[in-house]
Amino acid sequence: MTTYPRTGRRLLPVTAALFACAVACSPADGGGSSSASCAHLVTYENRTYLGTGDGDFTVGGRLGTATVPECDDTPNDPGDSVPRGETPAYAVEGMDPAVAIAVGDTPAEATLMKVR
Repeated sequence: MTTYPRTGRRLLPVTAALFACAVACSPADGGGSSSASCAHLVTYENRTYLGTGDGDFTVGGRLGTATVPECDDTPNDPGDSVPRGETPAYAVEGMDPAVAIAVGDTPAEATLMKVR
């Protein structure tokens, strides 16, 4: 199995879409909590994973395809929604896929996701 160490934080379109609702749905004034209940989520094998923002992990082999659920936590703000999509899912070295996976268009661009 080929592994890909993670050191950078470049985002490709699929990964960027995972973050879009998180950014768009966050409170502008910095106070309170975000109303984004679906921000930066994926599902894989009937489990929901939440992005961690941690860039220090090693991507393993491809597991399959994760689903990015449609997200529209701000229905009064047109253009801030994330459509339903799919993204490759990868193993994370040293972690059971029931606990964590990495998602992204390529292993080198994958984002760490942990079960919510």
